[in-house]
Amino acid sequence: MNASLTASTGSGLDVDILIIGAGPAGLYGAYYAGFRGLRVAVLDALSEPGGQVSAMYPEKAILDIAGFPSVKGRDLIAGLLEQAAPYDPTFLLGEQAQTLAHTDDGRVVIGTSSGRTVTAGAVVITGGIGTFTPRPLVKGLDFLDRGLSYFVPDLSAHTGKDVVIVGGGDSAFDWAVHLEPIASSVTLVHRRDKFRAHGATVTKVRDSTVRMLVNADVSAVRGNGWIAEVDVAHKPEGTTTTLPAQSVIAALGFTADLGPMTDWGLEIDSRHIVVNTRMETTVPRVYAAGDITDYPGKVRLIAVGFGEAATAINNAAAVLDPDAEIFPGHSTEQEG
Repeated sequence: MNASLTASTGSGLDVDILIIGAGPAGLYGAYYAGFRGLRVAVLDALSEPGGQVSAMYPEKAILDIAGFPSVKGRDLIAGLLEQAAPYDPTFLLGEQAQTLAHTDDGRVVIGTSSGRTVTAGAVVITGGIGTFTPRPLVKGLDFLDRGLSYFVPDLSAHTGKDVVIVGGGDSAFDWAVHLEPIASSVTLVHRRDKFRAHGATVTKVRDSTVRMLVNADVSAVRGNGWIAEVDVAHKPEGTTTTLPAQSVIAALGFTADLGPMTDWGLEIDSRHIVVNTRMETTVPRVYAAGDITDYPGKVRLIAVGFGEAATAINNAAAVLDPDAEIFPGHSTEQEG
């Protein structure tokens, strides 16, 4: 753990801003709160910072970050941590926010799953989609962590292997693109002949050596301690193909749950928290930013989350100090 990931001690903590969620928007919020001279803590149920990017896509090339034609997920998170590090945010990792209350003077009190109490002048929720759980590949459950995986944190773990990827979304196709040069073979299996992935990525996979089996399902997974082969059932023909496979990646999406936050009095619409243009929720001194938010015209991009985090922090700073300006100026104007 590097110097920027300091953990607090004791059961209580008092800060100006508590950020719930250590994904890209939360980490940028930690930087921006520090830039505004605020004491900040970042709370996340995962054991490492980075949210979905670290847990699911560390090797994925992210293409929509301004100024970076392409940046790996892990490198983006490393850069955000480095950016926040000079302001010494406190990271509370492996803890879930469970309860919310207010003090008599309006400060927000968050109780966590570890029994800790965090009192903050304001809270910014940047929890992405909340707690996420991968949808299982039922036929392969006996081989979980023995060839079956749901994410690809390390591409090299699949070098030289026959890889079967199950799914038709962006993750399935992105991993097919990244693994094709290093795997012995890559086969993509999808239950339909239409895909949710971006068209350009689908075309790239079609033009590669990746074998695509559509209108098909994995009907059996076999091996002796480790996956050795899978059966793929072709629905229209009623036939079955047996493929060698030492690695099966189930990219079937995931279910999301906002957990205890649903009991906090927030206005929630389809698992998203409704905010106004100041990123305020319906609960006093509680703001939200990033993919978890909803408002008319919302666009769910990491780049949008960065801007929303800055908006939330700036407006929270003005509430904490009525004499403070909502926008203090650009960082370049304060150098020297």
